[in-house]
Amino acid sequence: MNTHTEQPTRNPFGVQDAPDPDGPDVDAFADSIELGGGADDPNAQPWGTVVDEFPDSIAGAWSSRWNGGADPTIPGDSAEAWKEGKATVKVASGRFYLMFDWGNGERHALLDVRYIAPDTLVGRYINLSSPDITRPWVGMIVDNRRIDGRWTNGRLDFRR
Repeated sequence: MNTHTEQPTRNPFGVQDAPDPDGPDVDAFADSIELGGGADDPNAQPWGTVVDEFPDSIAGAWSSRWNGGADPTIPGDSAEAWKEGKATVKVASGRFYLMFDWGNGERHALLDVRYIAPDTLVGRYINLSSPDITRPWVGMIVDNRRIDGRWTNGRLDFRR
């Protein structure tokens, strides 16, 4: 995993930055996605680790899950299967950074995103375990316990 770099990073985790998080492909993807945040969304039902208190910010600890691609390091994995893990959200220089894991904490990735509307986040994902894998991502902040997200092949959601 690329958790340490020789160069200074934009992100507060000190890991490799996602390349061009505001690139034209990111904006084109964002224009093609609609997230409604409704009760019928796949992320609407509780899953992951529930936090008892209601946080006043999206910063802090989360659970993460994604689908839409098979991870070759997970025996028997499929694109339809959810890969669950833990996540942390930090804010720095007006951007949101979501670092998350899966595969029992052995695989890691980073989202570098910006607000484009009061409830909409747009940016890029980088797989820190395989840094050649980067994709646009769009997320909708439903509330401080739920972020519905899409990447080019599937979902990438957060709950707490």
